[in-house]
Amino acid sequence: MEWTDEGIVLGVRRHGESSAIVELLTRGHGRHLGLVRGGSGSRMRPLLQPGNSVRAVWRARLDEHLGYYLIEGTRLRAATVLASSHAVYGVTHLASLARLLPERDPHEDIYDMLDRTLNDFDDIGEAAVYLVKFELAMLAELGFGLDLETCAATGATTELIYVSPKSGGAVSRQAGDPWRDKLLRLPPFLRKSDDGRNGWSDEDLRDGFELTGRFLLRHVLEPRGQRHSDAREGFINAVVKHRASVAVS
Repeated sequence: MEWTDEGIVLGVRRHGESSAIVELLTRGHGRHLGLVRGGSGSRMRPLLQPGNSVRAVWRARLDEHLGYYLIEGTRLRAATVLASSHAVYGVTHLASLARLLPERDPHEDIYDMLDRTLNDFDDIGEAAVYLVKFELAMLAELGFGLDLETCAATGATTELIYVSPKSGGAVSRQAGDPWRDKLLRLPPFLRKSDDGRNGWSDEDLRDGFELTGRFLLRHVLEPRGQRHSDAREGFINAVVKHRASVAVS
């Protein structure tokens, strides 16, 4: 068995004296592990950092075997990532989200979205918006997508500013105002009519993380006996700290 594919490094663990087991999210073969000979050595270590994009050749005698990777780098982002705390936390959290996908099951849209998200991680505000959108996409990919395009109460498609914490459906201003204290806020950058073209506030970012975090916890993490990753909280705290420092200056 042999195939060649694009991949993004999610994680690495040492194996034996000098080898490593590398976990990639690949475009056509999904989340896939393989053994890299010499993967723990000084030559390969910079290449096999989470967030790096690679070209991988996977070989095994049988499809169900772990197999071996031959890997070459195509976009090495790790040096940039290590320069900022928000990026370190963000990449770690993105990798933990990708691990929720079933192994060896292709998810090309998620792969493309992860690649775009990692490419725009320099700007901390943009990174926060991308991360919220990635969490939203993961909910949909895992079968728990939120309907944010139609009011769950009236069927309206405009003035959608709330989300029902029970159904995950959007709620219009008119239908939701009497119950605003019990509803989640739908930030403008997640509204189809806005898509973030008019920017976002700190409150918008908090609302976005509250929205996706609540449904990820309920539908995906808690049934698996998991909680949100520490990296997610670290990323959010880094965003808050950074934006506070910018406001003061």
